[in-house]
Amino acid sequence: MIDGKANIYFNDILVGVLTKEKGKYYFRYTEDYLLNENNPPISLTLPKQKEPFVSDFLFPFFYGLLAEGTNKELQCRILKIDENDHFTRLLKTAGYDTIGGISVRSI
Repeated sequence: MIDGKANIYFNDILVGVLTKEKGKYYFRYTEDYLLNENNPPISLTLPKQKEPFVSDFLFPFFYGLLAEGTNKELQCRILKIDENDHFTRLLKTAGYDTIGGISVRSI
């Protein structure tokens, strides 16, 4: 399971950066996104704040963007991804065709 970084967009506006480093996950809103009072938080579980969110597992909000069942199996087989490597799955599959306005683009 690889470490890495991804830009998180909401309707093509950069919201923040999701990072996996040494087995921990971090999400931090960008300063520009925080400064605009009209920008909503991307999730109730990730309210707007300056401090990064830290977790030992992929945040449920981002996990919810991943395919399940047959679609998951197909994506993992075609993209040669371990089914348990949720971060890599997110980076490789949530770039453009996601439900809602959130997209994840590897840095």
